[in-house]
Amino acid sequence: KNATLSSHNVIHKDFFGQGKNENPSYWRALIRQLLVSKHLHKEIETYGVIKLTDLGKAFMETPSSYMMTENHEYDSSGPAASSGGYGKASSFDKKLYNALLELRKKVADKHEVPPYAVFYFFSIEDMLMKYPITIDEMKNIHGVGEGKAHKFGAPFVELIQKYCDDNEVIRPQDIVFKSTGANSGLKLYIIQSIDRKLPLSDIASAKGMEMQAFIKELETIMYSGTKLNIQYEIDDLFDEEQQEELYDYFMESETDDIETAFEEFDGDYEEDDLRLFRIRFMNEVAN
Repeated sequence: KNATLSSHNVIHKDFFGQGKNENPSYWRALIRQLLVSKHLHKEIETYGVIKLTDLGKAFMETPSSYMMTENHEYDSSGPAASSGGYGKASSFDKKLYNALLELRKKVADKHEVPPYAVFYFFSIEDMLMKYPITIDEMKNIHGVGEGKAHKFGAPFVELIQKYCDDNEVIRPQDIVFKSTGANSGLKLYIIQSIDRKLPLSDIASAKGMEMQAFIKELETIMYSGTKLNIQYEIDDLFDEEQQEELYDYFMESETDDIETAFEEFDGDYEEDDLRLFRIRFMNEVAN
């Protein structure tokens, strides 16, 4: 059906109100399969804007029948999975979700680390969307990266592969997350500066960034699976006893949520300092 287009061939929101089927899951299934078939393209770098490809434009000029598979029914009655403020599950495959959480617990026990140190909740949620079945695909899961993919990924991709085979799951394999050139340049500058053991405040100042925004950028780099050796900064912030206290807390905690940690220590530590220690902790036990 013809979509209302802007001058840049961006699909207009009114498109989703056209047609007789107003079931949101139907439209999600259709869009997902149009992405897979290359009729549409999702620009991750511009906030996920969906545009027509040349193939899609050709289809618009000469429409023909388009076959799509029936959408899988996902259970949205399960508990919302909190990920410490980084994301919440809404509609997901409950069976696979529970299987992944159970496997995460087994892997965490084997490595003697907290479950969230294996994979974050938002990483599990992303697996439910993308169904990675190889280590290379696991690297593209939000919050995983190469280090975690190789360290923890094998049993997860094996489980997901079997699940996809057993349930005839169609995977949106065309969605690949890439960083922009500007972001890549900032990331490289930060990593090189940390390797030189420059004070974090100086690195942030050099890029004109407030400390909170800078720490958020460090977290993004860390969640991508890149190691950031900020021990030199941690040693300036905390004495040995404090570091042991914080390490034990994050190792035993069921969540890496900073607000929870802040309340646990009754304000003894600044939130930004706790976030920096969490980066150091995750680098050691997860990346």
